[in-house]
Amino acid sequence: MPPVTKAIILACVALFCLNFFLPLDMWFSLWPLSSSHFRPWQLVTYSVLHGDTWHLFFNMLGLWMFGSEIERIWGQKRFAQFLLASLVAAAVTQLLVGAITRSPVPTVGASGALYGLLLAFAMMFPNRTVMPLFPPIPMKARTFVLLFGVIELAFGMLGSTGVAHFAHLGGMLGGWLMISYWRGRGPFGRR
Repeated sequence: MPPVTKAIILACVALFCLNFFLPLDMWFSLWPLSSSHFRPWQLVTYSVLHGDTWHLFFNMLGLWMFGSEIERIWGQKRFAQFLLASLVAAAVTQLLVGAITRSPVPTVGASGALYGLLLAFAMMFPNRTVMPLFPPIPMKARTFVLLFGVIELAFGMLGSTGVAHFAHLGGMLGGWLMISYWRGRGPFGRR
């Protein structure tokens, strides 16, 4: 397993266990801007905390499945930059949506960064066949990511489900912006 992917998985598992003994949520979850608990470092730290065992398991599984190969191709530095862009974009999106909906609930999890990785994987390997757990139907990577994006948008529009659907979409947007920046395309123009 590549070093950045391994370090993130180990950190998330360690902090998940540590959270049973110390109140990490109060300081490191992403609290809404209107909350007295909001701190700037939460734009990053929320991503290493997880709500329950399944949340941690599926995020780390996705990080291992998609992140390992991308890190091997891009290298450690570019991979870390990409993850940072995705998770910060997810956090900013969640803060904006939280301000509009006046949600008092904090956000945790690496899902925003994972959705950025999904987008990168589909952009790099659009025709590779993937077999999702739900539904267990083989499909091309681009179809898989498009389907997940549409599902997140639909659930986000339907209202509160306890999942930060727009943060997931924000992670995809952050990933796309980072790749566009590297390629000198999109809103960044030619470099």
